Amino acid sequence: MVSAGAMQAEASEFDAVADHYELALQQGLRVSGESSAYFAAHRMEWLQRRLVALGASMAGKHGIDFGCGTGNSLPHLQRILGLASVTGLDPSLQSLRVAQRLHPDPSFHFETPDAYAEYAGADLVFCNGVFHHIPPGERSRCVARIREFLGNRGIFAFWENNPWNPGTRYVMKRIPFDRDAIPLSIPESRRMLEEAGFGILCVDTCFYFPRLLGFLRRFEPWLCKVPLGAQYLILAKKLP
Repeated sequence: MVSAGAMQAEASEFDAVADHYELALQQGLRVSGESSAYFAAHRMEWLQRRLVALGASMAGKHGIDFGCGTGNSLPHLQRILGLASVTGLDPSLQSLRVAQRLHPDPSFHFETPDAYAEYAGADLVFCNGVFHHIPPGERSRCVARIREFLGNRGIFAFWENNPWNPGTRYVMKRIPFDRDAIPLSIPESRRMLEEAGFGILCVDTCFYFPRLLGFLRRFEPWLCKVPLGAQYLILAKKLP
């Protein structure tokens, strides 16, 4: 289990920004020419394509948004992946209150990770941009906890900011709650997941071009194995 001190520190940081989280995020992303909604939808569409290719439909199943914050990904998990229910987990109670207010759909449930007791039942755990906020010494224990949440051969969709992309580092410096975060490289994240008992299904990077160069985005599917996109996805399966 992640230490109480680490969870409390993260919760305190995001309790303070929960009511204006979206505004701060948009200010950071402005240089890309896109809104957070664009990135949230594109992440989910990319993930859906990968799941379909693997024959792993999530339609009608249960998922977890680990580190859900104010819930930006929840509607996309339902609309694009087809999940019947989603539990948003976050240590920040104020973020959960905002998420509940913004997303009152009864198929969405909200808990802190410590309070969540429905272990070994989720078909999918989705996580976006969370681990760079977790102290490096706590990350392995956090992945082990996520593994407990998944059912047999459940899938972990791990999205993170790519420190090999200079634009990502610039955007993170523009966002108050990201300035002091410690990003993870692709090899570091892959090793962490494998050591926790996950089998890697695919590794992709996305978001190569800002809106100004949007006409080049049609080439991104062919660039996804070049590890220079602004974010990366590691799709992993829980091993027996």
